[in-house]
Amino acid sequence: MKNLIYIVSIAIVFVSCKKEVPKDYVTLSGTISNQNSDSLVVFEKDIIKTINVNLDGTFSDTLKVKTGDYIIFDGGESAPVYLKNGYDLNITLDTKEFDETITFQGAGAEANNYLAKKTLLQEKAFNFEDLMRLDRANFNKKLVSIENDFKSLLQNTKNLDTAFVSSQEKAATSLVKELATVYEEKQFLLAMNGKESPKFVDYENYAGGSTSLEDLKGKYVYIDVWATWCGPCKMEIPFLKEVEKQYHNKNIEFVSISVDKEVDYDKWKTMITEKELSGIQLIADNDFKSTFVKDYKINGIPRFILIDPQGKIIDAEAPRPSNDKLIDLFKELNI
Repeated sequence: MKNLIYIVSIAIVFVSCKKEVPKDYVTLSGTISNQNSDSLVVFEKDIIKTINVNLDGTFSDTLKVKTGDYIIFDGGESAPVYLKNGYDLNITLDTKEFDETITFQGAGAEANNYLAKKTLLQEKAFNFEDLMRLDRANFNKKLVSIENDFKSLLQNTKNLDTAFVSSQEKAATSLVKELATVYEEKQFLLAMNGKESPKFVDYENYAGGSTSLEDLKGKYVYIDVWATWCGPCKMEIPFLKEVEKQYHNKNIEFVSISVDKEVDYDKWKTMITEKELSGIQLIADNDFKSTFVKDYKINGIPRFILIDPQGKIIDAEAPRPSNDKLIDLFKELNI
């Protein structure tokens, strides 16, 4: 009997000391109501995984990741997620109220439910366009309020690992700095309106020869600064072509200026041909380092600029072709 008890005791010790091997992958499963597509895409800079979504909205799959921030995209909307190997996340959401309904359960749920709340807080905390319209004093007050709101949400969320907390604190600080930078750029651009436009001189014209801004005086000039590698730029092309068609033979010139590097020169010409781009197609003389580009503080594209027939700036950051406000502006100007 003693021997039996001894054997059982050893077995218990062995079982209790057996270390569970952590999973070296993430499990994502859940249900999407009113699904937008038949897949759920996980990406960082590139697509990491495409997960099939069944007809009833359910899905389940695994993937290996480097610990960090990712995006999930259901074909219509997206949400930030924090992934770490070993997480076992069950996700539920209704696409009709995507941000309001997305919830997480299982290992890793705390961090991801925090991100869902943070997204909602950001939507409520500020409207970007309204924020940019504030005077400097009220803008600075709003920045303090935004940073405090995010940090308060973080402090009141339990069971978050230290690495995640540290990354989110840095993210809140970075957001405030980025908003401050954008605000300064916006104030600079607003101050440009009504002044004489910086010039571009002898930019190569796809149709042959060269073109300068001075050549276009006497007409309104709507400028699209873009590049062949720019996804958002290419998304605007169909809208731009439609606006050009609508205002054909009106007192306005549509000018597209590529900031492609010299190595992409052939890509520029090929894209114009393949996409049948209309308007005046030019390429800047020194990509982002071109004087015209730097004078307008163009750090991101696409950028649209509207200049009047006398060469003065109407809007240094004009509405995009996809924005109905552009046509409203044209109507106000009686173009």
